[in-house]
Amino acid sequence: MNTVTENVFPPREPKPKWLRVKLPTGKKYTELRGLVDKYSLNTICASGSCPNMGECWGEGTATFMILGNICTRSCGFCGVKTGRPETVDWDEPEKVARSIKLMKIKHAVITSVDRDDLKDMGSIIWAETVKAIRRMNPNTTLETLIPDFQGNTRNLDRIIEVAPEVVSHNMETVKRLTREVRIQAKYEKSLEVLRYLKEQGIKRTKSGIMLGLGEKEEEVIQVLHDLRDANVDIVTIGQYLQPSKKHLPVKEYISPEQFEKYEKIGKELGFRHVESGALVRSSYHAEKHIH
Repeated sequence: MNTVTENVFPPREPKPKWLRVKLPTGKKYTELRGLVDKYSLNTICASGSCPNMGECWGEGTATFMILGNICTRSCGFCGVKTGRPETVDWDEPEKVARSIKLMKIKHAVITSVDRDDLKDMGSIIWAETVKAIRRMNPNTTLETLIPDFQGNTRNLDRIIEVAPEVVSHNMETVKRLTREVRIQAKYEKSLEVLRYLKEQGIKRTKSGIMLGLGEKEEEVIQVLHDLRDANVDIVTIGQYLQPSKKHLPVKEYISPEQFEKYEKIGKELGFRHVESGALVRSSYHAEKHIH
């Protein structure tokens, strides 16, 4: 008689009460939701089901993803598909600019997949998108949440030349976990990118990390020190949530008290803005970070 042994996994730890999200409401949110649906506008806020969508849209802030929705990298935390990306849509800059105009966005955050398949790694479309938004929406301020462009300074210079109010690049995790969490990225390279942006005159630089992947407190504090050493102005710290069973599991739900501790440490280190909390995402309170 054959016996079959099944893998028995421990039951998932239930999400704590501080991770419960209220459904977005309000006149501004309802108005923007209607526009997004009517014109099929591509906001990462809606497609990524961001917990802060109602609050951000109420403040006139939204995030748009460019260069398609298939990434050349396979990060263990990210819900974006990995594979062979689509052909570049050279009309995309105008489409994004029109979306921002239709939604009457006061502060726009632009992000993208990694495009390691392209010679310019997507940096030309990045620059053209910023230019199109500026032409069509001269009063809209901008944050660009960029990939590392493999540290290529020529590609980074294209971003620097169009001078967004904030340029952001996320560390995502602590040094020890980088290889597991951001498989094709390097911790030091990301720091070099942030340092270069500041050295070349970007007024506000920004980075973010997720917690709950198995990092230790002293490792998080080391990231904060490393970011300040690179003259980064703004840092966001949030809770990692597993997009699907195929992604890295949540090792720990960080308490509100611990997030407050990191915020205090960040402010003592001299960051201009520190956003630290379970539901904080890269674009949270983005409209405040230009000041």
